[in-house]
Amino acid sequence: MVALIERGGRARTKIIAKPTKENLQEAIREMVDPSAAIHTDEWRSYYGIGKHFAGGHHTVKHAQGEYAREGVHVNSAEGFFALLKRGIVGSFHHISVKHMPRYLTEFSFRWDHRKLTDGERTIEAIKSSEGKRLMYRLPIGK
Repeated sequence: MVALIERGGRARTKIIAKPTKENLQEAIREMVDPSAAIHTDEWRSYYGIGKHFAGGHHTVKHAQGEYAREGVHVNSAEGFFALLKRGIVGSFHHISVKHMPRYLTEFSFRWDHRKLTDGERTIEAIKSSEGKRLMYRLPIGK
């Protein structure tokens, strides 16, 4: 799974089969505007991604104790993963691969609306369902 967090903004997630350089970079290119700057840690699979983005690729070197430098950090992504892990460990205990997209959508929504009260977040969830038919399972024959 890859999670991309917009500075001060929203989270986007995608399940990728294997975290290879090709799969990871394809997902990033697919979900991020080409005018953006990419900030990551020093994991080798990110190398070369900057050539696809006007803002380039900037890294922090966790292995050397660097966690932020002149506005470059991955703290938002780490915060998102902490929220996701707390939800799984504390509430759900286990999630299946089959239903993982639903969990990721839920936690992306929680992240995107984290500054709202529980009541305001509930209203936003209800608003987002307007005009949609909510079904757990598709009808037989579809």
